Amino acid sequence: MEHYFQEEIECADSRTLRKIQDEKLVKQVKHVWDNVEYYRKKMEEKGLTPDDIKGIDDLHKLPFLSKADLREAYPYGLVGKPLKDCVRIQSTSGTTGKRVVAFYTQHDLDLWEDCCARAICAAGGTNEDVCQVSYGYGLFTGGPGLNGGSHKVGCLTIPTSSGNTERQIMFIRDLNATILCCTPSYAAYIGETMKEMGLTPDQIPLKAGIFGAEAWSEEMRQDIQKTLGIKAYDIYGLTELSGPGVAFECSEQNGMHINEDHFYAEIIDPDTGEVLPEGTQGELVFTSLDKEAFPLLRYRTRDICTLTRKKCSCGRTHVRMTKPKGRTDDMLIIRGVNVFPSQIETVLLNNGYAANYQIIVDRVNNTDTFEVKVEMTPEMFTDNIGEIENRQRALTDGLKAMLGIKAKVSLVAPKSITRSEGKAVRVIDNRKI
Repeated sequence: MEHYFQEEIECADSRTLRKIQDEKLVKQVKHVWDNVEYYRKKMEEKGLTPDDIKGIDDLHKLPFLSKADLREAYPYGLVGKPLKDCVRIQSTSGTTGKRVVAFYTQHDLDLWEDCCARAICAAGGTNEDVCQVSYGYGLFTGGPGLNGGSHKVGCLTIPTSSGNTERQIMFIRDLNATILCCTPSYAAYIGETMKEMGLTPDQIPLKAGIFGAEAWSEEMRQDIQKTLGIKAYDIYGLTELSGPGVAFECSEQNGMHINEDHFYAEIIDPDTGEVLPEGTQGELVFTSLDKEAFPLLRYRTRDICTLTRKKCSCGRTHVRMTKPKGRTDDMLIIRGVNVFPSQIETVLLNNGYAANYQIIVDRVNNTDTFEVKVEMTPEMFTDNIGEIENRQRALTDGLKAMLGIKAKVSLVAPKSITRSEGKAVRVIDNRKI
């Protein structure tokens, strides 16, 4: 039995949905023009006024916003409401330079929490559930977003934040938590720790997990599902648009439904900026249709994915996005070849390794060096040099087949790669370019 949080809109027919989007876009462009000088100037440079935007069909005329614009306009240049109407900020971890600071009115927070509530219901959550939110709280959007969504659904909410894994497991067991929300790498770590404690999946009350904030492969999903005995759902979002809940998986676990009454998605060619036809892979671009405090139009996410409107068995009609294949910016270019960490993860999991690895890239004598450190699982741990060499060779071959270039593989002892209890640090790029 499929659960919906706002069935009428989640299952609306395409005509109804388009009417909502057209009306919201016209209103939003006017709001941005009147209140966000930074973007108004961009529109003026293109010779546009709000009268040129009559609905979604005119969206392509509007200028893009990028991470560079957010840096340039930091901190208040893209705020669309007086600060006395703003009630909160959230911020990114600042992994790519200056932090992104996003602003929210109370109305923005309500809509964001609605989106997260939809995601929890899609994972089977109801007011009978106990939802443990083990995403970081504070400036990071994961904790506050899912916390608010969980309240809206009426779940008993356990705001553990991340870290202190023994306590996490104590709460899961003592309070009978049924839904776990955290990053996939932390879910894998919790699963690993439970296994070490001698707990089998049937001794854990969890039934579902909502995992996002970093790229994870289908193989990693299967791994987590097996260790924790749950169904693992993907959730997508970015601070710039509000946080998690921009899109989420349903029971089909085949692409994430975008909450397109709030966020309109386009796929563009990352090089030319041209909008691509549906079903084509390209860069995902989002327009916030009703954000008041931080109303971004045509924001380039850098995520590479595909959109589909194929009918979904869950009954939701909103467009689905595939799991991002990587980003145009966390993509590594090594010796001229595009390498995504998710490709490496797939090879490891297919060969029976856990997704605990680190990619180390450097440049020696003008040539890129490429090493992948991989943890052995406790079961396969050995100090037999010959066996280790054979395994390293097998992984080197597997990676070469997947990536087209050769990596040096180093197998290391279990637990010797630093664990991050939030986002895993997968890549160390020492090249001075």
